Amino acid sequence: MGSAQLRVVRAVVWLLIAVVALVAGVVMAFEVRDALERERKFRAAPTCASVPVKASGCLWEQEFTVRSADAHRGERNEAAEAELSLPSGEPWEVTFRQTDPVMSGMGPGDNVVGLIWHGQVIEIRDADGQRQQTSDGPLGWPEDRLGGALAFVSFGLTALVGSLWPLFARRSRRHAKAATMVRWHGVGIGATAVLALWVQGANEWPMWAIPALWGPLALLLLASMVGFAVAALRGDLDDDAPPAP
Repeated sequence: MGSAQLRVVRAVVWLLIAVVALVAGVVMAFEVRDALERERKFRAAPTCASVPVKASGCLWEQEFTVRSADAHRGERNEAAEAELSLPSGEPWEVTFRQTDPVMSGMGPGDNVVGLIWHGQVIEIRDADGQRQQTSDGPLGWPEDRLGGALAFVSFGLTALVGSLWPLFARRSRRHAKAATMVRWHGVGIGATAVLALWVQGANEWPMWAIPALWGPLALLLLASMVGFAVAALRGDLDDDAPPAP
């Protein structure tokens, strides 16, 4: 396979990745509103007057005993989980998106209080009063969806440009190199959205902090991308070293 054909194959692979990223980003963007609405309903939910006999929109605190807890440390694609037991002995399984601050300290025989909403345990409180959302908890999802949308859409758009460019300029090595600069800067722009989401979550800042943190970094990377692409088109990035004998 020649170098020109290899560049075309590489561009097609990047094109497929870009399309998948854009689809994922658009889906996450549409989910932000639903996540905000669910969080709003949770914050406005009243306390149940009595033990709910079916899934209800009110909040009820239920005592549980921990039967087992497994953080699955070092295991990929395995969520931290725990099996709880009602006073009647009925088991209740919950999972967590992270292990701290409560799940990591849970062990068999511990007593915890679970907050139930719509028939799901959405929060666990330990004996020290520490609280932690389970995987079913409504808090934090709007921020995750917004950060994911920014990451996937920004990466997808730049990867789309960087993958289509060499397909329309197959015989130009300079255009192919400029397209490569665009694609890899797109990776960086998407990564900064993930970084902004992590910083926002670690500091418990409001959701608007995510675009506020990501915007300036994305602009710097865009400026860098344009600079490198122009340099590639001018030939400033060409390897001028003589070929080996």
